[in-house]
Amino acid sequence: MTNQLILGVTLADTPEKLVTAVKNLATAKDEAAISTLIAVFGYNNPTAAAIASTALVEMGEVAVPQLLTQIDDYNYGARAYSIRTLAAIADPRALDVLIDAAAIDFAPSVRRAAAKGLGNLHWHKLEFAEHQIALKRAWETLVFVSQDPEWSIRYAAIVGLQGLAKIPDLQQPIHNRFQEMLDSEPERSVRARILLAQSQ
Repeated sequence: MTNQLILGVTLADTPEKLVTAVKNLATAKDEAAISTLIAVFGYNNPTAAAIASTALVEMGEVAVPQLLTQIDDYNYGARAYSIRTLAAIADPRALDVLIDAAAIDFAPSVRRAAAKGLGNLHWHKLEFAEHQIALKRAWETLVFVSQDPEWSIRYAAIVGLQGLAKIPDLQQPIHNRFQEMLDSEPERSVRARILLAQSQ
């Protein structure tokens, strides 16, 4: 059954048929569909990609290994969908990919998705020693990203830092960083986002 649904996606020859085929495949909720759903990210069909992403998020952790290995190095649109999907699943196995994407990816959409995702990983799934190192790396990356010349990326870093502030040991350093940013931030929307984060 799933093989037929996968074939339907592969053979779809119009945008509308692709959307229908991806919807049908998504409803199967079959691990055998994961690779095909990820491939949809690169088909230049935002509606189909959004359906595929939602299906993968619903599958959860089982989709993470293939999401990590199938990230598209050449198609930044596809890469952004992969990063957003990993961020939504929030599995800490995505930490390295999210750090690299937030810090050095050339595509702003990818960097924003990664920065937001870095603050909300399921840290409790890590062993204590690994947990501490991972949090430190996420914190350092978000501080770096919060200094980016592009305002929308600084904005995303604030969202990430707000998520990370749920960790008691990081609350004061993040509060201090927000104060530093308020002292120098020229963009009104970014300043407003800092104030919102502080009020939560």
